[in-house]
Amino acid sequence: MTLAEMTEGVTELGLPGFTGRQLADWIYVKRVRSFGEMTNISRRNREMLSEKFDTGRSDPLVVRTSADGTCKMLFATCGGKFVETVTIPDGDRLTVCVSSQVGCRMRCDFCMTGRQGFQGNLSATEILNQVYSVPGAEKITSLVFMGMGEPLDNYACVKRASELLQAGYGAAWSPRRITLSTVGLMSNLRRFLDESACHLAVSLHNPVARERLAVMPVEKPAPAAAVVDLLRAYDWSGRRRLSFEYIMFEGVNDSPFHARALAGLLAGLECRVNLIRFHAIPACSLRASSDENMVRFRDFLSAKGFICTIRASRGEDISAACGMLSTAGPAAPPAD
Repeated sequence: MTLAEMTEGVTELGLPGFTGRQLADWIYVKRVRSFGEMTNISRRNREMLSEKFDTGRSDPLVVRTSADGTCKMLFATCGGKFVETVTIPDGDRLTVCVSSQVGCRMRCDFCMTGRQGFQGNLSATEILNQVYSVPGAEKITSLVFMGMGEPLDNYACVKRASELLQAGYGAAWSPRRITLSTVGLMSNLRRFLDESACHLAVSLHNPVARERLAVMPVEKPAPAAAVVDLLRAYDWSGRRRLSFEYIMFEGVNDSPFHARALAGLLAGLECRVNLIRFHAIPACSLRASSDENMVRFRDFLSAKGFICTIRASRGEDISAACGMLSTAGPAAPPAD
């Protein structure tokens, strides 16, 4: 709930309006899990609140830890489904990779979540619970909507969760702590660009339309060229960052031809390019590009003036790396 909704809810119970701000402080700032912990609210009023409302917090069912420190959590949803969430430590930084849907309807061939199919949207509560209930939640420095699902396909709930994290009565995060990753779903991309100051990452993966369509069905309703044209209408010289995600597949999109085509597609656009190693998944014929090809690809784009990096692979040993999240199989692996 927003502060206004909390205030309205408590006044309907006959409680003073300032109780709404107390609730927001306890839930979003002090991060309590139950009304019983709210010591500046009377016991009687806490009982009234607990009869009508819930704090929305639930622990992960399973926590698995990679050799590199990456953690993957399994959370239950209200609809009896499950989602996976990942935290990635890096020195004094901790990034949480949050899911927005159970499964995904984008059906990218190289993604386990897409192969799972779409099973439902997460509510803003279920999205925020991932942020508040992962181990070490108080140490989170940044959030990426790069978990299960296409965030722009559940835009209303993703927007609400993001705004609650940024609210002054809540966590008071800067929008620059949040990155939304999308395949370029045009239906809500313009809304996001107009309504949000958060960073944007576009999953591109191939600059050639017919080749991109072969592995990313979204190319048909949302061609990469059209997405890039839309992005050119916005100013990226400020603090909001634009990046393109590019998973490299051997013999598919890692040639000098593809490097030139990508540079041409993005020419003049203030952006970064993140090259990502492909992580093999079952029943997929694609193979990872070699380290040598990735370095050559990076160096070509860097010479063209792009900020281009090869993203370090994290959490592959627990199936927590890019493209590996899924809850299509058994409900939960054994806990560590």
